[in-house]
Amino acid sequence: MLPVMPRREREQFLAGLHVGVLSVADIRSADRAPLVVPVWYGYTPGGEVLVETGRESVKAELLRAAGRFSLCVQDERAPYRYVSVEGPVTAVTDPVAPDLRAALAQRYLGPDEAGAYLDATSDQLKDDVSFHMRPQRWRTADFSAFAADFNGTGAGNGTATGSGTETGSGTGL
Repeated sequence: MLPVMPRREREQFLAGLHVGVLSVADIRSADRAPLVVPVWYGYTPGGEVLVETGRESVKAELLRAAGRFSLCVQDERAPYRYVSVEGPVTAVTDPVAPDLRAALAQRYLGPDEAGAYLDATSDQLKDDVSFHMRPQRWRTADFSAFAADFNGTGAGNGTATGSGTETGSGTGL
């Protein structure tokens, strides 16, 4: 059993700054694994996951066809933690809202670099769309307690607090 994160902690972790790994079923042929790609994303606790992509991209095509996707974010520094969410696409904004695009750029690049990035890629405003996903299933792990016991600091109890999987729902932004 994995040491799971409580709801508030998992939502805060997902809202933190991480590059997400998006996975969506690839229906283009029966011998394909899911498409798995790194993405910038936005999330506010209790809300929806937002991702931006090109309207005509393979990613957008597959997201439309599947109607759902999963996103995994992690902290690769020990003690390791991750949150994975999966759920239905609840909306597609076409074209992407300029304020969403600016918010994602500022989140990942900071205010100074974001301005230059947005200027250099302004054509994407007409070519990009955003997909909104309501988290329906959560899978989490936080190995802090285990690591504390393993390292002899005694901060944890060394036991898992659940299976690592929880079904829940997020609300709209």
